[in-house]
Amino acid sequence: MKIVVVGGSGLIGTKLVNKLRQLGHEVVAASPASGVNTITGEGLAEALAGAQVVVDVANSPSWEDKAVLEFFETSGRNLLAAEAAAGVGHHVALSVVGTERLLASGYFRAKMAQENLIKASKIPYTILRSTQFFEFVSGIAQLATDGQTVRLSPALVQPVVSDDVAAALADVAVEEPVNGTVELAGPEPIRLDELVRRFLSANRDARKVTTDVHALYFGIELNDQSLTPGDNPRIGPTRFENWLSRSVPQK
Repeated sequence: MKIVVVGGSGLIGTKLVNKLRQLGHEVVAASPASGVNTITGEGLAEALAGAQVVVDVANSPSWEDKAVLEFFETSGRNLLAAEAAAGVGHHVALSVVGTERLLASGYFRAKMAQENLIKASKIPYTILRSTQFFEFVSGIAQLATDGQTVRLSPALVQPVVSDDVAAALADVAVEEPVNGTVELAGPEPIRLDELVRRFLSANRDARKVTTDVHALYFGIELNDQSLTPGDNPRIGPTRFENWLSRSVPQK
């Protein structure tokens, strides 16, 4: 099949493009760097000509409330209109587990707007909602750091490695559209404070994690349901410990 990956030069996009090419598909890695811009519409019609499937893994360059909403709404509208014109038969989008529970955050309101545009369009679709990536744990720690203290909620999370996200997207892209949402999570639930504690320890980072049930995550107070999947999610096989042992530089 001809599959267009929008956001094809990012963390997930790069892995997904490689995986789909290995499976023998004709893949266009679409991004502003390759002359395809979903905000201006530049290069969209050319990239989508003859495509059966589009996978949208693009992310907003700014997470400021107004900018992120404008990005996902404008990009979503332009992309879906171009897909309708090109006769694309399956729109796949990457979203976040718990989006509807996190609407106090501008980022998640923007992701919800993106999902609603997809559902309202006439193009058959599959939304893959993923839990947090292992690769984002460093950034989560950074956002919660004050001096040498990292203040984090003990809420449950079930993170997944980006390789397993790309693999799940590759599966979904070549399957029939579900016209609904599929959830993806890692193999083990773990508390957010403990996850970061393990990450810092493995990296010999001297910062100390302080557990605080009121600590905010992107401006939101969490509970055990906020970031965890519902019943019967797809499960990525890679465990956090295995990823840590591969990703931490050996001293």
